Amino acid sequence: MVERIVIVKNRAGIHARPAALIAQTANKFASEVLIERDSATINAKSIMGVITMAAGYQTELTVRATGEDEQAAVDAIQALFDNKFEED
Repeated sequence: MVERIVIVKNRAGIHARPAALIAQTANKFASEVLIERDSATINAKSIMGVITMAAGYQTELTVRATGEDEQAAVDAIQALFDNKFEED
């Protein structure tokens, strides 16, 4: 299992477009990819699940992946956050 803390850096937070990018990216990997906020854990491969987290600007999230390509999955999700979902 690979786990990493990421911060929402884009001012609009995670709305429909970033949620879709997260889900599309997570679905490229065989590993199970989860995102955790406080006590809620969602499947990163679900657009609706990601949207319902309601993660705003500067929210801290934990990305966790388990499986054969877990490191690559977490790295790819973190890159989305680091690039602010190409919004700013």
